[in-house]
Amino acid sequence: MYSIVTKNLTKKFKDKVAVNNVNLQINEGELFALLGTNGAGKTTTIKMLSGLIVPTSGDIFIENMDMKTEPYKIKAILNVSPQETAIAPNLSVKENLEFMAGVYGIEEKDKKINELIEQFKLGEVLKKRAKTLSGGWQRKVSIAISLINDPKILFLDEPTLGLDVIARKELWKVIEELKGRITVILTTHYMEEAESLSDRIGIMANGNLADIGTAKEFIEKTGARNFEDAFISIATGGEL
Repeated sequence: MYSIVTKNLTKKFKDKVAVNNVNLQINEGELFALLGTNGAGKTTTIKMLSGLIVPTSGDIFIENMDMKTEPYKIKAILNVSPQETAIAPNLSVKENLEFMAGVYGIEEKDKKINELIEQFKLGEVLKKRAKTLSGGWQRKVSIAISLINDPKILFLDEPTLGLDVIARKELWKVIEELKGRITVILTTHYMEEAESLSDRIGIMANGNLADIGTAKEFIEKTGARNFEDAFISIATGGEL
């Protein structure tokens, strides 16, 4: 079953075509990485898929629901962990979790909060103010908050941006544990992150979905030495 399907998805800003007739199918429970250079259209695509902006034309179906006619039902089953850490800096970690549980009207909020504390191993930082945490801990808390409403689909926008190598690898473990349980759409500029975590990868270039496959398939297709070189070949049309 597909979690996400797009048909001829297009977004124009005045005369500029940011996303051009993208047809995409993302499987239920899949970790799908959407990659592209700056300006390739991936951020605009993610914003349309998550309901933040409206397409110029084309269709989006989330869990068999039409974004045009059932946007509120769709938004209830997805969440976004943005590039900018989405936590209240002056609240403690536990207060952040309690606040967002209240925002979403979680019925058994204590049970859900305790599940997230266990899942993300937040016990040692529960009473600390968010602004005092390291970047790695802040990202963990941000992702935990994005799971407070038990979304079927989670968008992770550059989840490890700016983290050191140890914090990044620790967060990878957290993300890997989500695979198969929910559908995850990941955007990243770290090629090793996409290669390590994703089930499949979509590469965007100039507003178009240039190719879809696994890192291994891209390497074989392009004859590149590694995935980074394969990505560059596909994203630039082999011009570099």
